Amino acid sequence: MALLNQLISTLKELVALAGVARSGGDLKAVADLVDRLIDSPQMVECLRRCREEVGGAAMIDGRYPPLQPDLAFLGAMPKGSLGQSYAELMLRRGYDPEFFRPRPLRSDAHWLTQRIATTHDIHHVVSGFGTTPEGESGVLAITATQIGFPAYVMLNTAAQVSRFRFKTKSYALMGRAIAHGNSIGFSAQPLWMARWEEGWDWPVEQWRERLGITKPATGEPYGLQPVPG
Repeated sequence: MALLNQLISTLKELVALAGVARSGGDLKAVADLVDRLIDSPQMVECLRRCREEVGGAAMIDGRYPPLQPDLAFLGAMPKGSLGQSYAELMLRRGYDPEFFRPRPLRSDAHWLTQRIATTHDIHHVVSGFGTTPEGESGVLAITATQIGFPAYVMLNTAAQVSRFRFKTKSYALMGRAIAHGNSIGFSAQPLWMARWEEGWDWPVEQWRERLGITKPATGEPYGLQPVPG
């Protein structure tokens, strides 16, 4: 019976992953995949790794609040600060800062999922990855490497297989972006633990130095592009 339940669970996860592919990365489909994995054995392992980090257990048990940004306030911060850079990215791309699916914080897995979802675009800013498919995979690779966040591992595995099978000419760039993200993941401090709200006014470069991000993706084909003018 346990094996049957495991097979059924795996099938449902693959169906959710296929939904992401069919939708072209639609946020609802991604959220469905994330939610499908909240109670998975892989999430249990992910949380174990998080708790092993110094201060990780305290952050989880204390339910450090998910991000609730005020873009007008952040956008008025000094040029080059984390707050101003984050607001600029969100406004330039027309992103909704509350795009994430609301989830109750009743379990460790729900809290971690929501924290990662709400801070995802900050990871773009500090790591320098852009918002192209390659840039997205690069930034996902950081968290996939650092804690094995299940949905990100599956999404990047699927992205590589899809490029290798159907878009051979662009496979190298996707692989390069993911490898870059893996490198940052191995060398940097855990991004999921960063208390961004306590340093909105810090320059992005200061955050990178604090986190140990010595080689951001800025300037790469999959990196964040400068604002014209």
